[in-house]
This record gives sequence, C-alpha cells and structure tokens, in this order.
Amino acid sequence: MHWARQRKRYRAALAGDGCIHPASVFDPLSARIAEDLGFEVGMFAGSVASLTVLGAPDLILLTLSEFAAQAHRICRASSLPLMVDADHGYGNALNAMRTVQELETAGVAALTIEDTDLPQPFGELGKTRLLPVAEGVGKIRAALAGRQDPSLVVIGRTSAPMVTGLDDTIARARAYEAAGVDALFFVGITTQEEITALRDAVSLPLMLGTAAPDIRDREWLARNRVRICLLGHQPIMAAVQTVYDTLRAIREGTPPEELPGVAPKTLMDQITREGDYRRFLSNYLGG
Repeated sequence: MHWARQRKRYRAALAGDGCIHPASVFDPLSARIAEDLGFEVGMFAGSVASLTVLGAPDLILLTLSEFAAQAHRICRASSLPLMVDADHGYGNALNAMRTVQELETAGVAALTIEDTDLPQPFGELGKTRLLPVAEGVGKIRAALAGRQDPSLVVIGRTSAPMVTGLDDTIARARAYEAAGVDALFFVGITTQEEITALRDAVSLPLMLGTAAPDIRDREWLARNRVRICLLGHQPIMAAVQTVYDTLRAIREGTPPEELPGVAPKTLMDQITREGDYRRFLSNYLGG
C-alpha cells in the first residue's frame, strides 16, 4: 500500500539532520496545496479537526471515528506524509490501542499520544492535569501493541514543560523512550536550555509544539536533534477569514467578478487534479 511509502518518508525525515516545519492541513485541498508547495510533512491537529468537523473549540468533543474519517480523506487525496494529533487516544490504554488501529487504517504516517488527563475532569476547570507516569506508559505500550505496520511512527507527547516543570518532563521522556516510542513531542518549551537538557536526557528525535520566536532558529534546533517544530495552525484561520470576508462582501452587494482573493481557475484545476479526472473521463467514459 502507498501508506507504507509515506511512512518511510516520514521516518527518513526523523532520521535526517534537519528540522522540519510541517504544513498545518485540514482537508484534502489544503493537503494538496502543501504537497504542491513542497512541504515534507503535513500536520492534522486535534484542535483543527474539531474546527473542521464540528465547528467547535478544542474541548475533546470530537470522536475517534470522526477524526479518523477526516484523516483518511486527507491521506487518500495526496501523497503528503500526514502526522496527526491523536490527543489522549480517546480514552484509556485500550482506547489508545484502538485509536492506533483506526488511524493506521486511515493512512496516517505518524501519530502522537499524550499524557494529559482528558477530557476535562469535573471540578478542574482551567487546570491542566497530567496522568501518572505509569498510566502514561501503559497508554504508550498499548498504542505500540495496536500498531500493525512497523513503519507507522508512534510518538509520546507531554505538556509537562508547562505543567510540572523540567525535571518531571525529563522523567516522563525517559519513561516513554523506555516504553518504545519512536519520538518525543513536547508542548510548552520556552527556552533553549530546556531543549538541550532534553537532548542530553534521551536519544530519540525531539518534536516541539508551537515554538516561541526566540527558540525558532531552525539550524540550531536541527543541531540539537529537534526534527519537527510546529509553527501553529494559521492556514485554517486564514481560510475562515477569507470565507468570512468573501461572504460579507457578497452580502453587501459586491459583484462576484470584483471579489478579491478568489483562486483562479488554473489553481483550482491544479489542486483538484482536473487534468487527471479529464483523462479518466476520456479513458473510461469516452466510448
């Protein structure tokens, strides 16, 4: 299957010596745009999925089946290796195992499983609480047991840097590395000193959630074994603004031919693969 090719390309990026900024994508067309622009990896975040599928904020309302279905739509439409945020695995360790099975079938190249206590527990509004390390390890082990294709990348993710501090972050990183994950993803890193401490504590490829500008030097990150560094999810927000502005202009009477920012037919033909479909029509319906 071509999913294996995408996973091998993702693993090659992890094994390389560079740091990649993945393209934040949310549907088949955005993934094709990212592919055409030369991005090495796509990222489909849980927060973006909630916006795309539910039109709701990131409150862990999305179900696994909804998330996997949208991931599959993205994967089947392009050859861009897709990394996804599988949140807490949609439940306990057994749910995390099921999550890996579903997302592997959907075609993703890599997925993260995090140790945040989700969904929000009763009486804990406004607080981020982490699972005990032992429970986090259990989820990681179950996720790895659910993997059928060994080329699928399973990543341990923690928000410990912004919740419990560096010492606990290092302890969790070491525990998840020992459990067998392929890489480690950290949310809340704010200094280069934290990165170098983690680099020295573990041997796996490192990944960062949206990084602050003062630690976003890609060459420095690459030298310190950071292989993936997210820059946020601006594409879907830009799409929302453009749709809002366009609909408002139409509502206020702007003629369609005067609307700014509308994709030309050449771009629409490119990202919808118009030429391929015309060839299919000719080959199979042409008589």
